[in-house]
Parts: sequence; C-alpha cells; structure tokens
Amino acid sequence: MSERARVLIVDDHPVVRRGLRTMLEGESWVAEVMEAASCAEAVAAVAHGQVTVVAMDIALPDGDGVQATGQILRHRPEIRVLMLTMADEEELVARALRIGARGYLLKDTDPDLVVDALRTVAGGGLVLGPGIGVAGLGRAQPTAAASLPPPFDRLTPRERDILGHLAAGEDNAQIARRFGLSTKTIRNQVSAILGKLGVSDRVQAALLARNAGICATTKTSYQ
Repeated sequence: MSERARVLIVDDHPVVRRGLRTMLEGESWVAEVMEAASCAEAVAAVAHGQVTVVAMDIALPDGDGVQATGQILRHRPEIRVLMLTMADEEELVARALRIGARGYLLKDTDPDLVVDALRTVAGGGLVLGPGIGVAGLGRAQPTAAASLPPPFDRLTPRERDILGHLAAGEDNAQIARRFGLSTKTIRNQVSAILGKLGVSDRVQAALLARNAGICATTKTSYQ
C-alpha cells in the first residue's frame, strides 16, 4: 500500500470492536481506526469519512452485513471489505464474495491472522479463511482439462494450477514461491488468466474456479 489505511470495524459487540482496534492501532500500516455498531452506522461512516478497508460482521442489529457491504460498494467501489463473522454457511460466503467482499474470516481466527488478513485485503488481495467451506480446495486434485467447461478449457495446465492457488486465497508472492518464479511473472500470468476468463478481478476468478472445481494443488513441473 502506498498510503496508510483507514480501517472501519463494524460489529455490534463493543468488546470485539475495541479488541481489534487495540491491535490495529499498533500497526504501522494503519492511519486511523473507526467503529460502527450497525449497518446504518457503517454506511454513514463510509459516506462521511475516508475509509480504506472494512471489517464487517454479518449479524447486525438493523440488518445484514452482506447487504450493507453491497450498499457501501455501490457508492464507494474502491473500498475493500473483509467479512468477519461467526457464520460459516457456504451460501453466505459465496453471496458475500459475489457482492464484492474481498475476503471472509471466522471470528475464532487467531487475532494476528485477522490483522494480517485486513492488511492483505487493504492492499488489494483476497483472503478466504479456513473453516468456511473452502478449506478443501488445498487438498483436492485439479480437474482434468477435458472436463472443464468454457472458458476454463482455454487455460494452460500452469494457468489452471495458478488459478487454483489464487482461489485458495494466496497472493502473487506466495504463488511465485510455490512455482519458483518471479512475482512479476505470476502477476502477468494472473492478468492473462483474468483475460481468458473474461473477469475483471481475482475475486470473480476465484468464484468461477471454485464453481468449476478447479482447486489448489502442489507445485507441478511443466514443460
């Protein structure tokens, strides 16, 4: 990130908000931490202040955090939202990502990992935490090319494998280390993948990959 982030914590439990605030205020990448206890307060905070990234609960007193996320992103699409909730239903995960959230974590995730996830999302990355119905991506075998529907049949074997790791929430640097390639090379290949799939960002590509059964696998040798 070129600038320090302004973080908005949306949760109706003061202990949760203050605990996360305490951790974030000690981070060098954070410029300011704000709080909201409801959907209405979250939307107002975004409308009247500078916000980079939002930690958004789903079960809020006046509504649904996913709907609030959609409302925020319709007006401020540059804001990045990380869902931070106790709800682990796969449909909620898919719905949140479809509406534009950049990540999904459960509240029982280690606090340090929550802070890291917020930093990743603030920087434009995608975070899908363990225990939310997508952990099996990392253990599954890749789908055979012959069985892939369009447009996935346009991807090379390496591109399919990179897409699987992208869908598992890995950033370009992590994928580059897996393949022994430079981050620039992976960035270029991710751009090529997005172009072939006809999507504009990593979240959309990850959703398509998950629906098609394209999963992360260990590093593969390619000719």
